[in-house]
Amino acid sequence: MKYGKYYLIALLVILIDQAVKFIVHYNMEMGLPGEIKIFGDWFKLHYTLNPGMAFGVELGSDYGKIILTTFRLVAMFGIGYYLYHLVKTRAHSGFIWCIALILGGAIGNLIDSIFYGVLFDNAPYGSHSPWFHGQVVDMFFVDLWEGILPKWIPILGGKPMSLWPIFNVADAAIFMGVVFILFNQNKFFGHDEVKAKDEVHTERPVV
Repeated sequence: MKYGKYYLIALLVILIDQAVKFIVHYNMEMGLPGEIKIFGDWFKLHYTLNPGMAFGVELGSDYGKIILTTFRLVAMFGIGYYLYHLVKTRAHSGFIWCIALILGGAIGNLIDSIFYGVLFDNAPYGSHSPWFHGQVVDMFFVDLWEGILPKWIPILGGKPMSLWPIFNVADAAIFMGVVFILFNQNKFFGHDEVKAKDEVHTERPVV
């Protein structure tokens, strides 16, 4: 259970994320026609597909999606091993929980990329294969502002944009993990310094 409880939280994120995506896919119409208002006009359920990374960024080649999915697959194993290493080296438990959330979120979206092109037939038109070309299902829409950015803003100026992107449970888990780490850096990483000092003080002097 030393390692299992952290991998269990990652598994819980994956199960919730996939359950919500299946419910949305089989019970909601895509786009504006199927949009459901939860809290006024600012928080809605909006079924949409994300073909690329966060904020809809895509790699601009015929094999961009395969490259992206492969990168996610490698990252998943990397984060999974890092989680094992953190537990083994007795890192701060709060930091480990955050990494577990990030791992669960990463795997949740990876499942979409690998399998949804086949399961939901949502691979972009012209894809070489439905495998590894699935699009990520997003549904939570925090619509605080939407409009066209001023042209004087570099790169993004003159383009339509919403203040918050549409996201899913996996994205939320990753975001929460990263935010908790950023706001608790001293607590999480100062733990290693205190542990190192304690180990030095407990060492017996050599006679």
